Amino acid sequence: MAQSINITELNLPQLEMLKNQLDQETAEDAKDFFKRKIEFLTKQMEKIQPALQEKHAMKQAVMEMMSQKIQQLTALGAQATAKA
Repeated sequence: MAQSINITELNLPQLEMLKNQLDQETAEDAKDFFKRKIEFLTKQMEKIQPALQEKHAMKQAVMEMMSQKIQQLTALGAQATAKA
């Protein structure tokens, strides 16, 4: 548990030691936080990757189908123009 300190009673070397200790704890806390954040985001990416791959495959299939339909319509339009 944190200890209560009255900083007005500390001399300069003690204040500097306290500051260094706080800086070090803050840096370690930040490293721990970002390590946890990276782990969380990695797990989330792993969860959504299969769904994303499936959606990409569906998009490709739709684009191929649309391309075929456009080619068919273009061919029918060309035939109609040739007959007229």
